[in-house]
Amino acid sequence: MRHRVFNEDGETELVFVMGWGNRWTHENVSWLIGELTDAGYRVHAFELPTNIDDFKADWLEPIAEYVLDLEGYQLLGHSAGALVAQALDGADNHVYLSPWWGYSEDYPETVLDLVATVPTTFPCLPIAELDADALGELATDHQIATTPRWVSPAFVRETRRAQQELLTIDHDAVVFCSLRDPVVSLRPIGERVPARHVVLYDGGHELFSSRSREAHVDTLLAALDEGAAAVEERDEEDEIPA
Repeated sequence: MRHRVFNEDGETELVFVMGWGNRWTHENVSWLIGELTDAGYRVHAFELPTNIDDFKADWLEPIAEYVLDLEGYQLLGHSAGALVAQALDGADNHVYLSPWWGYSEDYPETVLDLVATVPTTFPCLPIAELDADALGELATDHQIATTPRWVSPAFVRETRRAQQELLTIDHDAVVFCSLRDPVVSLRPIGERVPARHVVLYDGGHELFSSRSREAHVDTLLAALDEGAAAVEERDEEDEIPA
């Protein structure tokens, strides 16, 4: 697992667990990290391996051990990174971008059950194309070209197991998601996070690749700083007086 710290002089620790296939060299990921560092965060960014055969050993434990050395931190997880982040301890505030807490309905349960039984870690299963329509209008050619196209049966087995063992989501957690997301299931979000703590944006799977990102970045930063209270305050200000 690759790890890098951005803005060593930042005043507040922030752990950013990126999604499957995300790289800090991707232009839109870099944009988000820039927004975080400009806000004064020391960003501890983690790139997840794209092929695993043990969720805890390959994804969770390296980050869980790392955060033990942080006295306090804010937590940001995107997609598969949010699947890891929900199992981490010690964060003050939790913000999840398009959390991958369930496979999209485009992947039938019966098919997932079947492929998960195949005893191999070889990435032999093609995934749907993650183009600009799926990721977001601002997704670049470089980003799309460097996104993996295959996963292994072991990857499916381990990620589904982690999804089935989701912990209770912190009551102050904030989720940003799109109703047009083709990658994740929205059902686990609705089952675990109060609607008042969910911020909808217009776009695909990645908020940071969406054309609407500028309209939500201030809310994202406020949620990292204040937790769900920032979103609740925004909703109260947007209410129309009777």
